[in-house]
Amino acid sequence: MWYLETDDQTLLQDILQGERLAALFQPIVDLGSATIHGYEGLIRGPSDSPLHTPLSLLRVATDCGRRGELEALCHKVLSRSFAQQSLPGLLFLNISPDVMVQRSLNHAQPGMSLDPLVQDSQGIVFELTEGERYLDYGPEILQEGVSRCLQEGIAVAIDDLGEGFSSLRLWSELRPTYVKVDRHFVQNIENDPVKAQFVKSIVEIARQTQSKVIAEGIETVSELLIVRNLGVTLGQGYLFSRPHATPLIKLDDELVRLLQGAAPRVADQMAHTLGAHNTLEARHVVQKVEPVSSVMTNEWVLDWFESHPAQDVVPLVNQGGLPVGLINRGELMGHFAQPYRRELYGKKSCTHYADMHPLIVDKFATVQEISQLLGQAERRHFQQGFIVTDQGRYHGLAHGQDLMRVITEMQIQAAKYANPLTQLPGNVPIHEHLDGLLRNKTRFCACYFDLDNFKPYNDVYGFSAGDGVIRMTAEILRGICDHDLDFLGHIGGDDFIVLFRSSDWESRCNRALSEFERLRGEYFTAEDLAAQGYYTENRQFVREFHQLVSLSIGAVVVPPGRFSSYMEVSRLASGAKKQAKQISGNSLFINRRYDREMGNGEQE
Repeated sequence: MWYLETDDQTLLQDILQGERLAALFQPIVDLGSATIHGYEGLIRGPSDSPLHTPLSLLRVATDCGRRGELEALCHKVLSRSFAQQSLPGLLFLNISPDVMVQRSLNHAQPGMSLDPLVQDSQGIVFELTEGERYLDYGPEILQEGVSRCLQEGIAVAIDDLGEGFSSLRLWSELRPTYVKVDRHFVQNIENDPVKAQFVKSIVEIARQTQSKVIAEGIETVSELLIVRNLGVTLGQGYLFSRPHATPLIKLDDELVRLLQGAAPRVADQMAHTLGAHNTLEARHVVQKVEPVSSVMTNEWVLDWFESHPAQDVVPLVNQGGLPVGLINRGELMGHFAQPYRRELYGKKSCTHYADMHPLIVDKFATVQEISQLLGQAERRHFQQGFIVTDQGRYHGLAHGQDLMRVITEMQIQAAKYANPLTQLPGNVPIHEHLDGLLRNKTRFCACYFDLDNFKPYNDVYGFSAGDGVIRMTAEILRGICDHDLDFLGHIGGDDFIVLFRSSDWESRCNRALSEFERLRGEYFTAEDLAAQGYYTENRQFVREFHQLVSLSIGAVVVPPGRFSSYMEVSRLASGAKKQAKQISGNSLFINRRYDREMGNGEQE
């Protein structure tokens, strides 16, 4: 163990000279197809050396000014092992901002840090680490490095998204192919609505920027299901495999079955539910910035900025009050910092240095619509802001950051009350929606869905299978709802409610019963299906027979103006459900009493 008696610099020299690095690989999994998308390459130093861990290696290499040399060797060793094993998919290699910049400025030859065995750099992804170091460089320098990678066929990823503001800024500036969500936001996500909402927001932004999201640190089945249901398409973590020198090339069969089985997609129903009375529009994020007439001079606008130090952008309007452009403080002052610009252009119209093609939205445009516009527009519109109008006339100014803040706050509030297993609205939004229907005197039918014989099934087949039945039921109910009219909520456990405004609600309920009958067989053994049930022992060690899990629906028709409180409707729906459970097998019981009282004449 001569390493223990040698200084760090000598240790590093020996490691670099002798290529004494061990290559490990951790799979990155496609959560849709249950296949290996690629591997993150990880490095370890000699096992009996103080420089065994990557943190120690990188620290010493940085202190010795040999960080670039170490990273190049890491890439060489990893790409060689990757090629020798003929591993499937892409190879993700960590690269620091310093090395990315050096690589660009030194005009490195394509593939210079890869092993000669790697014939095609198009299978490589550079993972940009240490997001805080990004702030040491201007965006143009790193963008040049990213552009060079793309020219060589090398994709770029951002690591540890969410670890700090710099990583979010890095995403905005570089528009990478992949973004990796920091493990902090994945761990225990099923019990933390704020983490769930953060991931959901990242997925929505990724769709606009055409980035692929990788969730790091997945260690449990619950974490896997939640991030997949939130729209994350790629995952990495100990649940799939720990880093290994000879990694798996195929997922465990149980994980494949889990990922390929029926799984709920993220419910956007919460936004639809709250939209009836809580829709946010451009007018809710607008700032009342006094506009400047487009006939004013550049010199006048410069003086205006000096007297308004907190304002970075000023809108321009014509004499009719219609918006025509935006002037950015930094750009204007940058122009006038050059020699003789004030003398030459100070008296000229302020439109000379204005953005005459700003993004303009109506004050009643929803934040979702504006978000889509910003995602498709040029980057400057997000950074400098956009103009809000009222019937075509200037109304105010809004900024992309304010919009994202409002959207995130909306979604965090929604996620607080979502069921983590199904992502359906829970009790608070259910009650709010019920109250809204009653307050607006809307005719609807409240249908309470409950699973029969579920507890013994859970005891015999296990909670994982029980969760599968609950998710299957949620998917069936999603399928029968008209998402423009009907509301679906998850009360808890195996209880659901649908507030139907669809006139054909009864046929939709019957369709749910038929679908449940058809699909439940996937969750039982052939023996139990043939017997139409199974035996268990109770606490007195007496064998009891339990029928197959079935679906009971209790429906109550609610006429306009008959009730004033959601508690009344909830009590009646619960009573109808109890009546349905008295019927063997899949069943529907309808309470039309109150509808008949109002003179609608329907028969039970």
